[in-house]
Amino acid sequence: MSDDMSQAKPQPTAGVPGRRYALICPCKDEAEHAQATIDSLAAQTEPPTLCLFVDDGSTDDTPRILAEAENKYPWFKVHHRKNTGERRVGPGVIAAFNEGYAQINKDDFDFVCKIDADLEFPPRYFELVMDKMHSHPRYGNYSGKLFLRLPTGTLEPEPTGDENAVGNAKFFRIEAFEDIGRFAEEVGWDGIDGHMCRMKGWIAQSEEHPELRIIHRRMMGSSYKGIFHGRQRWGRAKWYMGTGPIYMLAVTAYRMKERPFVIGGMGILTGYLKSWLTGYPRHGSPEFRRFLRKFEHRSLVIGKAAAAREANERTKREWDLLHPAS
Repeated sequence: MSDDMSQAKPQPTAGVPGRRYALICPCKDEAEHAQATIDSLAAQTEPPTLCLFVDDGSTDDTPRILAEAENKYPWFKVHHRKNTGERRVGPGVIAAFNEGYAQINKDDFDFVCKIDADLEFPPRYFELVMDKMHSHPRYGNYSGKLFLRLPTGTLEPEPTGDENAVGNAKFFRIEAFEDIGRFAEEVGWDGIDGHMCRMKGWIAQSEEHPELRIIHRRMMGSSYKGIFHGRQRWGRAKWYMGTGPIYMLAVTAYRMKERPFVIGGMGILTGYLKSWLTGYPRHGSPEFRRFLRKFEHRSLVIGKAAAAREANERTKREWDLLHPAS
């Protein structure tokens, strides 16, 4: 397998100006799910200008699946990383994403989206997401919602807040992505980016819509080492992001009511407290943490969904006052 220095940069297919999007998918040992993800991308009404899978040293059948897709679809490319050892979530995923992002010329695209290799997208997903992004110039990131397919075939929603695009499918306007300083290479990256968007005057949002339902082929936050381990990582992410203790207790109580009942919430709180007691670092500046906690406290008063809507409407209103013709 060639190393990252010997690989030519992937070239995008021709795209419609304003609707050119790059998908970057970090993956490792995803043979069970990658084909379904690729098939759903191939079925899109507006295929990607470029889809770059960053294979982080897979040792299962993933490389064969990716090679077949690369031979079949002109928009599909593979970037091989050296094997970095065991599968790494959080910062490891973002390190792989960042390596993929460095391979593209951002001027060739209007949007960039980080996706996971265990998803199925409905056929009009990216068409409708781009329509939404074009509905107002301050949309920074956007996504649909995640659903689990139960053995009965019915779909069960995975709980996700409205205040950010889901971490599994972060669709960003390139300008906004650069403005927020890209993703933090640490746990909590998929919460930090939304708050950074709001602080910088961008809208971050996920939204339920029948044609934007993303099938997640395994439970979010379950972790390759088990659910409790994954929930502790979630709590550490909350600490790193800068979440305050009052809001953290509210999150713990809320998550105890979801699967896995009680254990999930306790795992989150355990991860947060461990990080606090061991002096784990926190993200960004005091200004960012003040901004975050103001949003969190507002969420406790009126609800997180309402707080997100309020922030989005304020962003639109302020922009429209300054740019009445846009």
